[in-house]
Amino acid sequence: MRVSSPVLGGWLKRRVIVTGGASGFGEATVRWMANRGAKVVIADLNEERGKDIANSINQEKLEGSAFFVKADVTQSTSWSSLVKSALDEFGGLDVLINNAGGSYVNKPSLEVTEPDFDKCINLNVRSLFHSVEATMPHFLSQKQGTPWRIDMSNDILFPAFSLNADAAKAAVNAATKSLAVEYATSGVRVNAVCPVAGHTPSLKTFLGKNSEAAFRATVPMGRLTQPEDVASAIGWLASDEAKFITGVCLEVDGGRCV
Repeated sequence: MRVSSPVLGGWLKRRVIVTGGASGFGEATVRWMANRGAKVVIADLNEERGKDIANSINQEKLEGSAFFVKADVTQSTSWSSLVKSALDEFGGLDVLINNAGGSYVNKPSLEVTEPDFDKCINLNVRSLFHSVEATMPHFLSQKQGTPWRIDMSNDILFPAFSLNADAAKAAVNAATKSLAVEYATSGVRVNAVCPVAGHTPSLKTFLGKNSEAAFRATVPMGRLTQPEDVASAIGWLASDEAKFITGVCLEVDGGRCV
């Protein structure tokens, strides 16, 4: 659906990579940006779904556009290919959305295996390292850019039975602030968005044995995060209207972490 103003926050012609862009928060973010004139790379392992989303966006003949690149964000070679594809297609890169991640079954810390821990750290933390390695030189050369990270609000609350996820999320939030300070004078902003559990394909895994109603009761505003809530928060904070905001881990959680 075409929005009234495709240039909101200077999004017209903005060039963007969204990892994990084939579902959930990532898909909503891809569509939000394309609807406002951005040129978006959908990076994901789900090739069929990613291509379907890109095709549907391009068929709407919006100001923006999208194309799909299959990418494993835990691998540096995959990041190199992803960034090259974006530069070849768009001639540059303005925004990176590090959305790819995953939900993990909650379990006591002594039941967390080394493969469990490594998988979580690789997907959430190693991927961030590789993203900086691949994109920051480009952002620095053009003296602007907005790398982003989407995280879950349990990295603010640190609940029990989430050792691997809590460790990964805490590391990402600390890295967000560190990178924001390091690159502030270079015109590069680094922020994170921290939504509460939302209506995405990973919701059932995140909730585990808990019911959705019971979890929803812990949210003061009385509902879970919708993907569009996250997309609009990212869209504003990565836009020109938020040009003096960096190092923020923004909770989009209906007041749950208050």
